[in-house]
Amino acid sequence: MAAEDADRAEPRAEPIVIKKYANRRLYNTSTSSYITLDDLSRMTREGLDFRVLDAKTGGDITHAILTQIIMEEESQGEQMLPISFLRQLIGMYGNSMQAMMPSYLEAAMDNFRQNQRKLQDSWGATPGSDAFTKITETNMAMIQAAAEAFMPPAGRASRAAEAQSAAAAPTAAAGDSELKLLKAQMEAMQKKLDELGK
Repeated sequence: MAAEDADRAEPRAEPIVIKKYANRRLYNTSTSSYITLDDLSRMTREGLDFRVLDAKTGGDITHAILTQIIMEEESQGEQMLPISFLRQLIGMYGNSMQAMMPSYLEAAMDNFRQNQRKLQDSWGATPGSDAFTKITETNMAMIQAAAEAFMPPAGRASRAAEAQSAAAAPTAAAGDSELKLLKAQMEAMQKKLDELGK
């Protein structure tokens, strides 16, 4: 109980400020040293919170830097993001659902982290290539379910037709219809993920 009180008493640490200079060098203000993208990648994996600011303008460029780290990681070693997923993600830009995509992806990643324990338990219960296969199948099913929620395959023409007819209706009705369709798809995906996690 005392430890919980101590945790509450401690103020939350501010994110580490990283400054990016015109010469593309990154400067960690907490350690007063220059760092690399590899250092930022390591900090991210360690769960350290940081913000990257443009040294000249003071603008927050964290999003661009994190995207750059992903590009670097994908260009070296094993690639994590399948081409089909990248194509579908690019296809979402300019789509009417684009504004909902960031929060949806955050929710999907949170759900993945919650299911990670189940995957680890599955690995422990059935060591070997079978466990790896099961994890891979589960991950692919989750990604496929996420992709289908936003970009249904051609076989689901009825849903696409519903979405198009909803778009033809007045703006308020179309937005309501899209929201209901999205909720239904998310519930279906959650059900599928729950079944996969068992």
